[in-house]
Amino acid sequence: MAGFKSVFKKNSLKTSDKKRTRAAELTLRESIYPLILVTILFFLWGFSYGLLDTLNKHFQDYLGISRARSSGLQAAYFGAYPLASLGHANYILRHYGYKAVFIWGLVLYGIGALVAWPCILHGSFGGFCAAIFIIGNGLGSLETAANPYITICGPPRYAEMRINLSQAFNGIGTVVAPVLGSYVFFLKTGQDEQAIKNVQWVYLAIACFVFLLAVVFYFSPIPEITDADMAFQAEETHAGTDVKPFRKQYRLFHAAFAQFCYTGAQVAIAGYFINYVTESRANTTSSLAAKFLAGAQGTFALGRFAGVAMMKFVRPRWVFLVYMTLCIVFIAPSITQSGNTGMAMLYLTLFFESIIFPTIMALGMRGLGKYTKKGSGFIVAGVAGGAVVPPILGAAADSMNSTPRAMVVPLCFFVAAWSYALTVNFVPSYRNVADKFSTAEIGVVDRARDEEAVVIQRAMDKTAAPTRTENVETG
Repeated sequence: MAGFKSVFKKNSLKTSDKKRTRAAELTLRESIYPLILVTILFFLWGFSYGLLDTLNKHFQDYLGISRARSSGLQAAYFGAYPLASLGHANYILRHYGYKAVFIWGLVLYGIGALVAWPCILHGSFGGFCAAIFIIGNGLGSLETAANPYITICGPPRYAEMRINLSQAFNGIGTVVAPVLGSYVFFLKTGQDEQAIKNVQWVYLAIACFVFLLAVVFYFSPIPEITDADMAFQAEETHAGTDVKPFRKQYRLFHAAFAQFCYTGAQVAIAGYFINYVTESRANTTSSLAAKFLAGAQGTFALGRFAGVAMMKFVRPRWVFLVYMTLCIVFIAPSITQSGNTGMAMLYLTLFFESIIFPTIMALGMRGLGKYTKKGSGFIVAGVAGGAVVPPILGAAADSMNSTPRAMVVPLCFFVAAWSYALTVNFVPSYRNVADKFSTAEIGVVDRARDEEAVVIQRAMDKTAAPTRTENVETG
């Protein structure tokens, strides 16, 4: 019994936010294990999101529902995010810590996957939306913790590169899901009832895996990052804005607005990609369009790796501006073009979408200090745009009887998100905070060893001092 108590005491999930843990000063080598573990989570929700995009069109055909109604999947999934990031997950994050939120999110994800199982089996669209809502709460909880954790865990100057690299595995997950749907579930059966039912086994496997992963997280010694750590980091970089009250953190709220607009546009494009291709490209079935979607998601993942490489040589804010601008440039022609040309425009749009979400996350959190945990919840809550924009696009497509022409909806939201890319590059109060973190030495230089060297040097000086005095007196 004593042994069990010591195990649970050692793996306590509660950490005081008033104490520094040095977790915000980790070097690259020290941060590798926790980053690998958390990156697995990015793959998980990428897979879940990619599977949702594939199921959207197949539910339309199988259940005979409209494009607007099928967007209920996205509304349930992304509508859950603010409940998590501003509600239950943010409460757990501020009162317990990151590890507790990771475990909480995985458990909710597993419960939602189990609920999805009978709903798919019996063809209940409403029931499946409810299951997706639970999964959305789980994934929203994971994003509430994982995005800021990846941004913080390691040297601040590499934050944008770090989160984009981890999010690249999210992109891989969005590729794997449509490939699985195209080549396994919907290859020969098309929109057949059996094809939909085959998906139940994926959700059962997900449930088993995430419950196991929750246990792994509980026993893993990942460093906990406190408000005191973040206040120290902001102070050291001279970029802290936490001296102002939270309500005056305007850069944060602008980042959350940009995240809302961008995510809504991204989700709408991916969710109606299959509709777009089947309507604008001759002789294209939903099964074939799902394969094209897998290819498009592949360009999305490729764009993230390319973006990380560029950030090694160019300031992340400039890469962000170029990518955001090109999203607008390429989505615009897709409204009027058709066939392979229109589809190619969407491929290019997805490529340049790739780094936007994680880069807004990293830049928006700059200098928040003691407000980091609370503030990150607002940026993650911006994901709720994915519950708002797809129904607007679906309604526009139904009213115009054209998904290609309805792409004007995400274009408008891209333009709104572009405002943040412009300000973070050209407005000094935004730009200076971002740049100070990009040149920070925290985590690059091992401060603990430096402090130890200073202590040793002082001790040696004290030992040597009497000798020098004695020599002077002798002389």
